[in-house]
Amino acid sequence: MSQFFQIHPDNPQARLIKQAAQIIDAGGIVALPTDSCYALVCRLDDKGAVERLRRIRGVDDKHHLTLLCRDLSEIALYARVDNRQFRLLKATTPGPFTVILEATKEVPRRLSHPSRKTIGLRVPENAIAQALLAELGQPLLGTTLILAGEEDALCDPEEIREHLEKQIELVINGGACSFEPTTVIDLTGEGALLLRQGRGDASLFGA
Repeated sequence: MSQFFQIHPDNPQARLIKQAAQIIDAGGIVALPTDSCYALVCRLDDKGAVERLRRIRGVDDKHHLTLLCRDLSEIALYARVDNRQFRLLKATTPGPFTVILEATKEVPRRLSHPSRKTIGLRVPENAIAQALLAELGQPLLGTTLILAGEEDALCDPEEIREHLEKQIELVINGGACSFEPTTVIDLTGEGALLLRQGRGDASLFGA
């Protein structure tokens, strides 16, 4: 049975953030708000939690999961970023964008796209997500909270609790979120390629 934390969206309570980080460190999956939809997150290096997360979403290992990072410097540890990509990221992070970049060796092989060795990364502009990332001191692995067989994301914490309370360890109620997922931009080619139009303005990348 999952726990349910009411966390202030602008001034997250340090005690609850610490408890949430402990749940993730112990192998838990957490539903948390971002600057787009709610997301499911777990520890980057927890194979069991990652497999559970994929089962809940109903996706296989070809589906890009996303690294939620604190800032640009953390992105550069997990992805190869050239000058052009850096300028684009500097202008658009934090924000409701997921960018596809070439993964470095810091990313476990099972998490990067099997044929392309790429990874999706984002820097969320959300106080709760940022506080949790700071407490953990490392990125979170996440995915938009869309249940298997559904098209729309879950954005109501009570509804998330109702659907997932027996499958995840914690639901963070941080208030209402956008119904739109992130805009996904592939930066691995010559230009920026729009893969999914979401909340973010793709024209900022020239896509």
